[in-house]
This record gives sequence, C-alpha cells and structure tokens, in this order.
Amino acid sequence: MKKLAIVAAVATTLSLSAAAETIKIGIALGFTGPAESLAKSMASGAKLAIKEVSDSGAFLGGTKVTTVEGDSTCIDAGAAASVADRMVTSDKVKAIVGGLCSGATIAMLKNVAMPKGVMMFSPSATSPALTTIADNDLFFRASPSDARQGQLIAQMLKEKGVKTAALTYTNNDYGKGLADSIKTNFEKVGGKITVYASHEDGKGDYTAEVGALSASKSDILIVAGYLDQGGRGIIRASLDSGAFDKFFLPDAMIGDSLTQAIGSGLNGSYGIVPGSDSPGAKQYADYAKKSGFEAGPYSPESYDAAALTLLAMQAAKSTDSAKVKAKVMEVANAPGEKIYPGQLAKALKILASGGQIDYVGASAVELIAPGESAGSYREVKVEGGKFVTVGYR
Repeated sequence: MKKLAIVAAVATTLSLSAAAETIKIGIALGFTGPAESLAKSMASGAKLAIKEVSDSGAFLGGTKVTTVEGDSTCIDAGAAASVADRMVTSDKVKAIVGGLCSGATIAMLKNVAMPKGVMMFSPSATSPALTTIADNDLFFRASPSDARQGQLIAQMLKEKGVKTAALTYTNNDYGKGLADSIKTNFEKVGGKITVYASHEDGKGDYTAEVGALSASKSDILIVAGYLDQGGRGIIRASLDSGAFDKFFLPDAMIGDSLTQAIGSGLNGSYGIVPGSDSPGAKQYADYAKKSGFEAGPYSPESYDAAALTLLAMQAAKSTDSAKVKAKVMEVANAPGEKIYPGQLAKALKILASGGQIDYVGASAVELIAPGESAGSYREVKVEGGKFVTVGYR
C-alpha cells in the first residue's frame, strides 16, 4: 500500500508538472464584422508561429504553447472587451494577439489588458490614437500608424496628378484617425478634400451617402472603410449610379473579397496596404502555402506579432507580462542575428544561451517607440478585376 501511495504521489507530481509546462496565448480577431474576410488568414499566421515555437521544444525549457481564439468583432467594443476578459480571467492566457480593428483593440486594452497587466500585440490596429494611449507599456503593434499611411496616400495622389478628392470614412476610431491623416497631409501637398463625410457599416443602401459625395465633382473618391461592409457598399453604389469610377483604397479595403464582389468595376483604382518586398515576405508566403493557407493582408504581421510575443518571453525567461514587455523591443531590433520565418527554433536557442537576435520576420518589422512598426507599404492597383502589386514604399 505504501508503494502504491508513493507511485500515486509521483504520478500526481508528474501530472502537475506536465500541466505547468503548457501556456495559452489568446488570438482575438474580428472573425465577424466589416473586415471578417481578413481574419482567417491572420489567425492562421499567428497559429503558425505559435505552433512553430511549441513544436521546437526550445521554448522556456520545453514549455508547450496552445491557442485560445475569440471574436473581437470590429464594431462592438463591449463584445471585444468581453472576449478579452474571458481569455484572461477564465482561459488564463499569458498574452493576446489582437485585435484586428482599432476600436476593438482600444476597448480590450483599456478595459482588460491594462487593468489586469496582460500584454497585447496587434497585427493590424493602425489608429494614430494607439500611439499616445496610456498602456503601461503593455501594447505593441506589428503595423505602422495611420499617421504614416496618410502621408503616403497624399504623396501617391499628388504623383498621380489628383487635385481634388472626396473622402468617406467608416465612423469609428480607425476610420476617423486615418481620414484626418489623409486630409491633413493631402492639403499640405496642395490637394483639396472637397467632401469629408463618415458612413456607417452594416447598411443595405448607400445611395444617399454617395449622392452627397458626388456633388463636388471630385477627381477620385477615397474610401477609408472596410472591404466587407460599408466601404464595399459605397463603391457599389458609386458604380451603380455613375457617381465615381475611380477609387483610392487604403489598407482595410485591400483584400480578395472586395475584388470578387465588385470585379472589373474596380479596374484603374489603386491603394496601399502594409507589406514588404524583404526576403522574409517571400519566405513567409511560401511557408504559409506549404502550411495550407494563403498569406493575405496582415497575415505576415500576425505571424510576427505572435513570434515576437513568444521570443520576448524567452528573452525574459518568463511569461509574466511585466517582465516580457521590457524585452519586446530588444528582440525585435538590432543588434543580433537576423531571424526570418521558419527560424523561430534557432532564435529560441540563441536567446536561451544568452545571445541576441534581430527579428526581421515576415514583414521586415522594425519597432519604434512606443512599440509600433516603422512600417513599409505595398502599393497595389486593380487590373482585370484583381489586385496587382506595383511597388513598395
């Protein structure tokens, strides 16, 4: 009996030890809502990095990593905060990759991550407000601020000879922040925003909004919206009425679901989305395809957000966000050995031995204060009803 008791005690100890060697990372993205077509590839990117780390056996002495997914939506701040709270309180995640949209990200950060001291790393929240928001150094993003996107959009419009533009934006943190940046920068280079108006997502008819936008007879319509709802609706109503036939499409309007829905009516339109022509971008695209998915917009940034979160944990020798947050900039930037997609096991071993890495990743990420990507952009145009890459900025 004594031997049986000892065996049982040892078994229990081993079981507890095994349980302690698995941590959870939350993936909170807008799986429903106005940008839902982007979320699947983004989640696949984050999970690819997490699986790579977990399978390596080199993470924190053999610790395994699993994921917990949640729908942060893009338009319901309460739902976003609720999902984040469930992840932290019930699922006990050590960090969150997300959200997808800026409003949801702000809600999760202010209501959950900050009060509970949990690190967040967004692949795609781009509102300039996230640069200055109080975050206790717990928030990072693998995408650049829309303050930069607005500058590049103004440059592109000027280069193409656009003098007047109507501008519509989705009525939330992302849309307003981007629209303000576009307007300010376009006017700085001598352009004129003739109409500046918000629109709501989820409507069935945008005829009235397009009528107001077209009254100015502008050269082009800038649609700072979402590709799966309001932005798409604005474009469809514009084409149906003949109000506009050329559009500028910022980042959240870039995706195959838009061209599949609109088709050749978009030919001649153009835009930008975060992207890089670095070696890591090509490596990631091939890596994703071999893993069974296409690397859509913000999928590379999702891989990088998850990878940097876990690499910072390795550097900190801890999963405690209070310690991990201090290591993110260190592993993301030089000096150190450059790390590309598929090389996370190598990076973990370097860090475990006290070495340094410079994580380049899938998006050539370089973090600047206060923890966001300096950022490069992929310039696209629509030809034959499809997005075609024409350069990088």
